[in-house]
Amino acid sequence: MRSATAEAISTSTSRFHPAVSAPMPDPADVASWRADPDVQLMEKVREEDLEAFDALFRKYSGSVVKLAYQFVHSRERAEELAQTVFLQLYRARHRYEARARFLTYLYRITTNVCLNELRRREYSAMIESLDAPTDDGNGNSVPTPSRIPDGLSPDPVEHLVGVEMAAEVRKVLEQLPLNQRAAFLLGRVDGLSYRDVAESLQTSVSAVKSLIFRATSTLRHELQDLI
Repeated sequence: MRSATAEAISTSTSRFHPAVSAPMPDPADVASWRADPDVQLMEKVREEDLEAFDALFRKYSGSVVKLAYQFVHSRERAEELAQTVFLQLYRARHRYEARARFLTYLYRITTNVCLNELRRREYSAMIESLDAPTDDGNGNSVPTPSRIPDGLSPDPVEHLVGVEMAAEVRKVLEQLPLNQRAAFLLGRVDGLSYRDVAESLQTSVSAVKSLIFRATSTLRHELQDLI
């Protein structure tokens, strides 16, 4: 039973621009990605299977909210950004190709949406009513579920270091360059491998290692009195 349609949020086309282009994937990797059940669901979405889209939403919306929360520190805004992520996912369905694990592909969209949000810093002006109808640009209704499922606290940092320490960590994270913050959150908070982070940010593994190292060094320096 698919979810009711709702939601109307448009986002800027500005993107995260990596310094290094990602290499072409190995054929063996492509075969592995295509065996991913979530990739297979997304390929069904590409063929207009709305139940497959809802299955992906139910499985990953909570993870998207948690990642978005790390950037905006607002549960309500994180849920709205998650709606934007899944709207973009659906609108891009006809261009989808299995070039990474589905979660990596989804986190790439999420990271771009969050970075664009931080660049704008004008949240309220970008929000439209979640009850307004929308379409995919071709006059077709977009099947975006209208509600993010309830779940645990969206803040993995608090889970890792405790509530009091998390507030200080967030302050330092907000001062990091956006690319360092994104790499650190994906790699150290969400637990993605260097390779998955590189694919999510569309850069190289060596660049990701450098970004995470610099972010970690800054955190250690700024928080040395608390550690």
